[in-house]
Amino acid sequence: HRFTMLKVDLGLLDREGSVSVAASVAADDGLWNETNIRWASAVDVQLQATLAGTGQVVVRGRVRGALHLECKRCLQPVESQFGGALTLVFQSEESETDDEDTGAYLLDPKGSELDVSEAVREEVILAMNPYAVCKPDCQGLCPMCGTNLNEGSCDCTEDEVDPRWGALRNLKSE
Repeated sequence: HRFTMLKVDLGLLDREGSVSVAASVAADDGLWNETNIRWASAVDVQLQATLAGTGQVVVRGRVRGALHLECKRCLQPVESQFGGALTLVFQSEESETDDEDTGAYLLDPKGSELDVSEAVREEVILAMNPYAVCKPDCQGLCPMCGTNLNEGSCDCTEDEVDPRWGALRNLKSE
């Protein structure tokens, strides 16, 4: 798979003060490898990079696309729209004002381009909703037999206890 590079021309940014970066990143692009993110279609990336002082670049924008997720209650497939806003700060080591971790990404002051691909990838991973459900009233799966309770009921009773808890029950009764 190819790997889309989202790059800011630092020379142009220095002359203009602000530069746009726009891309349509394929759902199977190498940028999403090893992330467990499954896109339903191409991902729209719109970014604006701005100089914010000596040795500092701020990148703001949006990432939009449709995700293939799994309902966390019943495990059925769910398609969800993703529309995360991003604010990324890149700064050179020299511009750090204190020893604390500022959450900024490293900017090579001698570089001619700023690759924001990895930073965008990280921010998308952090912004994803890991608790997607197919519908708000999803009943999920029976914890005893695994029946999808949205499709029907089962013969399990709430009094039945998972035998794996037996050792703990024995300790409690002693």
